[in-house]
Amino acid sequence: MSLSTVTLKPGKEKSLKRRHPWVFSGAIAHVAGEPQGGEAVRIVEPGGAFLAYAAFSPQSQIRARVWSWNEAEPIDAPFVGRLIRGSLERRPAGPVQRLIHGESDGLPGVVADRYGDTVVVQLLSAGAERCREPIGATLAALSGVARVYERSDADVRMLEGLASRTGVLQGDAPPARIAIHEAASDTRYWVDVAQGHKTGFYLDQALNRALVGAAAKDRDVLNCFCYTGGFSIAALKGGARAALSIDSSGPALEIARDNVALNGLDAGRCEWREADVFKELRELRNQNRSFDLIVLDPPKFAPTPASVERAARAYKDINLLGFKLLRPGGRLFTFSCSGGVSADLFQKIVAGAAVDAGVEARIEARMRAAPDHPVLLSFPEGEYLKGLVLQRF
Repeated sequence: MSLSTVTLKPGKEKSLKRRHPWVFSGAIAHVAGEPQGGEAVRIVEPGGAFLAYAAFSPQSQIRARVWSWNEAEPIDAPFVGRLIRGSLERRPAGPVQRLIHGESDGLPGVVADRYGDTVVVQLLSAGAERCREPIGATLAALSGVARVYERSDADVRMLEGLASRTGVLQGDAPPARIAIHEAASDTRYWVDVAQGHKTGFYLDQALNRALVGAAAKDRDVLNCFCYTGGFSIAALKGGARAALSIDSSGPALEIARDNVALNGLDAGRCEWREADVFKELRELRNQNRSFDLIVLDPPKFAPTPASVERAARAYKDINLLGFKLLRPGGRLFTFSCSGGVSADLFQKIVAGAAVDAGVEARIEARMRAAPDHPVLLSFPEGEYLKGLVLQRF
């Protein structure tokens, strides 16, 4: 292959030798050639020794994302097809699951989720964008689904210099909603793949929804940032007395209400509030409300390392209020999906919230993403979702 060459500064090759797949702009000494966005380049040490092939992204701080560590392996459509095949083969066959999880499956910036006969794909990097057509065609062929729908509309694409794009990539248009069955919690959900968050649903929380369901029997439940009611439905299916669920999105709450009917649950045990969660938690505190089980699953407060300090304040605020609303003996299921907030930092933030709330709690369990969201040992950034199950004394 005749490729442009990216030479690293002295000492900056160490992370690649540990198989970390990112090259930041500040690590580059010079670029020989004029690689375009997403084009494959050679990454070499200061002395010229080969390190990796990577996709070049001239507008991103992550200037290159590694495709392969093998110098003899050409980066072409068959190569991408082999990566996709390997990703699918590592997962047990199933109608609802994540099929590709970005760097952890060797496909930087590629996310693919299966909902029955529909695969929804996100292409979040310049390299993924350049391989758009072979990715869509290979996913359709190997998974045997009726369609591949693209949801490349995440804000991170702007950092790569890419415009937002959604629509059919392979096959026909998806239905307005797709009904899925989540085996872990034995629950059913409607998924809006065209308008919903991310690819339409949060498959990463599958096992954690089952944990909530197992702990919910005869409990009064509060579910904050509930989206389409995933944790609420699991809790009600598990025998919760009642569930109050809060989200700022009216359309999401409409689907949540329909999810109650889809599971044959008693709508009288549910209350849905369209509101700002921070404000509503304060209102509940002022009303002296209390709950046996509280779920805090907020959106990503820290999309970049620069926003970690602000995110820490937000996490502390909601957890402090959560502790104040939690009855003695009750359980708090609290999460962070911010990659910039480590599990250790998150625990410290929550511990500080407990102190300020004047309560004591113990850790019963730690939560993470479902197994179909693997974490590459050399890429700890892939472990974005972390959670704690806490019991108040």
